[in-house]
Amino acid sequence: VLMAFPSGLLAEVNEETGLIVDEHWQLVAGMCSSCHSLKIVTAQRGDRRYWEKTIRWMQKTQNLWVIPPEIENKILDYLSKNYADEEAGRRPALPPALMPGKRE
Repeated sequence: VLMAFPSGLLAEVNEETGLIVDEHWQLVAGMCSSCHSLKIVTAQRGDRRYWEKTIRWMQKTQNLWVIPPEIENKILDYLSKNYADEEAGRRPALPPALMPGKRE
């Protein structure tokens, strides 16, 4: 399946996983889907640093195992290329004053 993205690019998307078909997409599918839906991956956008921080957060708070550096680099290459920052990415977090339970 070919899909158009906000950047104007067309990309092949695997129907089963929802991931963009590119180098290392099957590695990402296998690693990420072992813990959560791949929709969590495809809903995010960020540069390499964002994705690395996300992995570190999952390791610290979600019991994600230590990924060997050569595998982690392939995952980061794929994510930072195919799910990079875009205008149509995830909305910014609410300001603290608008969080539930906060009244001022």
